[in-house]
Amino acid sequence: MVEVKEQVEQALEEIRPFLVNDGGNISLVAIEGDTVIVELEGNCISCAVNQMTLQLGVETTIKKYAPQIKKVVKVN
Repeated sequence: MVEVKEQVEQALEEIRPFLVNDGGNISLVAIEGDTVIVELEGNCISCAVNQMTLQLGVETTIKKYAPQIKKVVKVN
């Protein structure tokens, strides 16, 4: 489990600069089986395209680092 968490954190570090540039951020909340739970922060919360960002950007990048992950969901 530690290895998966490290892989997911690496993925988030790759994504984070793009989100911060737009006034947002992302945090890992939990990993439950093959699902990653994240929290979008700042401008990402109210962004009209946050679901698209989550699926196309975040989920794709996490799966690149941790292919065993099947799904990424947000808490907010």
